[in-house]
Amino acid sequence: MVLISFLLLVVCVLIAVAFVTLLERSILGYIQLRKGPNSVGIMGLLQPFSDGIKLFFKEQTYPYMSNFMLYFVVPIFMLVLSISMWSLFPYIINVCTFSLGVLFFMCCSGMGVYGVMLSGWSSNSNYALLGSLRAVAQTISYEVSMSLLLVNLLLLVFSFNLIDFMLYQQYIWFMFLSFPLFLCWFSSCLAETNRSPFDFAEGESELVSGFNVEYSSGSFAYIFLSEYMNIIFMSMLTVVLFMGCNLYSITFYMSVSLLVFSFIWVRGTLPRFRYDSLMYLTWSVFLPMSLNYLLFFSSMLVYLLL
Repeated sequence: MVLISFLLLVVCVLIAVAFVTLLERSILGYIQLRKGPNSVGIMGLLQPFSDGIKLFFKEQTYPYMSNFMLYFVVPIFMLVLSISMWSLFPYIINVCTFSLGVLFFMCCSGMGVYGVMLSGWSSNSNYALLGSLRAVAQTISYEVSMSLLLVNLLLLVFSFNLIDFMLYQQYIWFMFLSFPLFLCWFSSCLAETNRSPFDFAEGESELVSGFNVEYSSGSFAYIFLSEYMNIIFMSMLTVVLFMGCNLYSITFYMSVSLLVFSFIWVRGTLPRFRYDSLMYLTWSVFLPMSLNYLLFFSSMLVYLLL
């Protein structure tokens, strides 16, 4: 039962990834005053499947001087890591939920750095290596503030299980209790998933697509799938942590869709940050704010316990 439910979840997520790519191309098209995909199928609905088939049937190339084994293994590692994070989906009937879900998420998101770093290093290309180094510095920096933001919420719930976040938000969402934390969390999610305006790992203007520049065919498709699965997962986790997580209601899935739309909207609206602005944001804005909230919540807890 656990295996069947998890396989069904993975299939649904992969289909969601396909249509999120279509949604992104359509929204960016309208933002840039042009039409998005509208030729393949009705309203372009078959375009993602056409793109997927094209990617997997293209020629698989590899750089002659690359570290051959790592070069091919790393994209699969990134995809497996993204799929394993979806085991945290908070099933009401406890099919594959476990009590240390938040810790598991922190471990998996921390391991994601190695995928980007090794993919850039094993390609043996200067552009790919620069992109991976940027991504490592960015992700490690934002992991610190993201961990502290999570600790603030854990102080309110006293549990690592994601189901408990639903039980504790029946009357008021945590987003209303700590709206600045929600804004910091959403910005950290953008940085963690290497999305605009924090997409330094994929700076097309100076790095020619960044850490994945040497990948083609199926390997590139795996990296692509991993990135979009992370976007949908972070949107789902944000809804669980801040917006009530009522799985019985369609509003849960509408909220996830709205957050995915926000990821795309930010990409079409904001220009890329300067790198020093990115580091200033996490170390001088997010970190002090999360520490102040941590002091506030812990002092309130002490006051209530006394």
